[in-house]
Amino acid sequence: MKKYLVVGIGLLVIACNNSDNTDDATSSTDAAGNTAIAAPTPLNYSIQNVYPHDTSAYTQGLEWYKNKLIEGTGLRGESVLYQMDDQLKPFGKKVNLELPYFGEGITVFDGKIYQLTWEEHTVFVYDATTFKKIKTINWPYEGWGLTHNDTALIVSTGSSNLYFVNPNDFSIQKTLGVFNQYGYQSMLNELEYVDGEIFANIYGQNNIIVIDPNSGKITNTIDCSNLLAQAKVSYNPLFIDAGYVLNGIAYRKSTDTYFLTGKCWPIVVEVKLN
Repeated sequence: MKKYLVVGIGLLVIACNNSDNTDDATSSTDAAGNTAIAAPTPLNYSIQNVYPHDTSAYTQGLEWYKNKLIEGTGLRGESVLYQMDDQLKPFGKKVNLELPYFGEGITVFDGKIYQLTWEEHTVFVYDATTFKKIKTINWPYEGWGLTHNDTALIVSTGSSNLYFVNPNDFSIQKTLGVFNQYGYQSMLNELEYVDGEIFANIYGQNNIIVIDPNSGKITNTIDCSNLLAQAKVSYNPLFIDAGYVLNGIAYRKSTDTYFLTGKCWPIVVEVKLN
């Protein structure tokens, strides 16, 4: 997401997509017999490592692939796609997006890198080894975040919906409404799929949410409001630019850790959930 700051929550939940999937373990019934939605459970983290991050990188997508970290950045005329080694040092080919494209979320699926664009309705597909462009695909909505499960890509558009799409043509297979005890949660941005759960940044907030991909319910939250201070970095991105917000989640399976950063942040923080 972009160079403006908006935070929003949708209407109160009366029903949601796939509402027939009832999670009895996280719901309760009030005196009138109505099902109440339980609040998400907070998760804690511990910092494992801190790495430098390019402060010109307006982070939109972050993903580990074969022991390299791939990052996609945004802003028109400044959007790039590049890779880093296991110490997060850039190497190899860098792909620059031409005007008017504004780079957004990325993911790697079946040996291909998929890169969304914001308002241009275009998805770029590259070979994940050579970074050579293979093709482009049309996407009718805005592009924000991108991840995948075993069979589909998962797209966020800044709304409260997640779209499960066919990797070959981005045809929509399933639409999932994301909600908590207060209602639908909009501004879903950067995504990461880990062990059957979807992690998402909420644009403009310092919270990461964890989503059940079957029901859309937010099951957990991770409060990252003190992440920079805990990493002993004196940096106030909101003072510099309202768009320099927390955005970037990459899970590394080999270490069972998460790599978190923000748009134009000076660091990437490796954390373990506990």
